[in-house]
Amino acid sequence: MPTPRPPVLVDPLEVEFSAIRAQGAGGQNVNKVSSAVHLRFDIPASSLPEDVKARLLALRDSRITQEGVLVLKAQKHRSQDMNRADALARLQELVDGVAVAPRVRRATKPSYGSKQRRLAGKSQRSEIKSLRGPVKD
Repeated sequence: MPTPRPPVLVDPLEVEFSAIRAQGAGGQNVNKVSSAVHLRFDIPASSLPEDVKARLLALRDSRITQEGVLVLKAQKHRSQDMNRADALARLQELVDGVAVAPRVRRATKPSYGSKQRRLAGKSQRSEIKSLRGPVKD
């Protein structure tokens, strides 16, 4: 059994934040205050382990640019600080999801009994269908 890996933490110094105006309803506050946050995280330039970087870049996620920069937008909360914390938590959750390598699938052969059951089912089905034809005298 492999030794468990220590948790992979994202360094907050490698994350770039920019404040933007939030979308959606909210009255005058939405038009005045830049409470939403764009988080930019450069995956290839980060201090994450190489295997974690590779799995992050392999994700089919529209938030990852061609250059390997992950862009998250957080606008759930009314305050910028809470949106910043939310974006960091979502980034950490994404990294945690790829931190553990997927188990390797090993091909197995079907057992003799399972092959026999499959063939018996097929022949039984064939018999049922052959009886559906026109009646022969």
